[in-house]
Amino acid sequence: MLTIIDKYILKRYLATFTVMLLLFIPIGIVVDVSEKINKMLENKVPFLEIALYYYNFTVYFANSLFPIFLFLSVIWFTSKLANDTEIIAILSSGISFTRFLRPYIIGASIVSVFVLLMGFFVVPAASEGFNNFRYTYLKGGGKEAMRGDNTDVYRQISDNEFIYVNSFNTESKTAFNFSLEKFKNQKLVHKITASRIKWNPKDSTYTMYDYTKRTVGELNDKIEKLPEKKAVFTFDLEDLTPVVYIAETLSLGKLNAFIKKEKERGSSNINVYLVVLYKKYSVPVSAFILTIIAVAVSAMKRRGGMGTNLAIGIALAFAFVFFDKIFGVLAEKSSIPPMLAVWLPNIAFGILAIYLLRNAKR
Repeated sequence: MLTIIDKYILKRYLATFTVMLLLFIPIGIVVDVSEKINKMLENKVPFLEIALYYYNFTVYFANSLFPIFLFLSVIWFTSKLANDTEIIAILSSGISFTRFLRPYIIGASIVSVFVLLMGFFVVPAASEGFNNFRYTYLKGGGKEAMRGDNTDVYRQISDNEFIYVNSFNTESKTAFNFSLEKFKNQKLVHKITASRIKWNPKDSTYTMYDYTKRTVGELNDKIEKLPEKKAVFTFDLEDLTPVVYIAETLSLGKLNAFIKKEKERGSSNINVYLVVLYKKYSVPVSAFILTIIAVAVSAMKRRGGMGTNLAIGIALAFAFVFFDKIFGVLAEKSSIPPMLAVWLPNIAFGILAIYLLRNAKR
């Protein structure tokens, strides 16, 4: 059962976190508008598109900086409790420091579940809208830039089939210098080449131009040549190089299915997708770690007052976000296992939380 003190602290925890979000999100929007207003006017972006973008921006921004907001809010109201000697009164009544933490842990649990569900279902849609707007209206290269590098793409589309295209255009659904190789028992069965292949949305077929098919025989190869040929394939040209932020736009179930498919295809970007998946779990867990650190740092009444606690809090919060980003990039670009890289900041700050908590109990 929650006591009156528990309810009081829990209410302050959730209320301060909410106020912190409501305080910083409008500031973020104002800064973003001031940076992008010229581009928006230049590209004559419709007002409804802008309004939708800033809804998506709010969700994306809040999710990205959630650890900082939570950490600062806990530092803020706990420092106020310490300055008003409320914490001394609570502990003097016989309540242990561990028992004093209970409402904080309950608050962290509520925030964690909320962030976890947001990350599974709400943030992906907001991320898609946010990034689509940026690449369509604000970034050079427009929609083509969403796909990253569209040249020299080589992909495995099944257990024994491989395709290659020299380049392709996502707008016209056309790829150039196409080839498809099929193997059986590690031996080439046939190879199809075409100077150009185009997707036909009306009948869900592909048209290949300057078509050549070479079927490998035991003694002689069979060669078939046609100026134009229609065929049905199991791949989509857009799947050759998915948009650079594709993993951020998928809900949990779709993301797991997408990662499984990309692993089978031997995608070189698999670490990028795994980082996004693991962060869906690591970020909510950070709520507990940052809450314990914030309480341990700010529960003590200091000579400098709240200012000292806030300075320490801001430094630690930005250090956490910095290491989180650094290890995320290392996982994407190096040989560090993505799971280890994503969880390292939580592990390091978890050890710090235990150390600070033991000192605070003294």
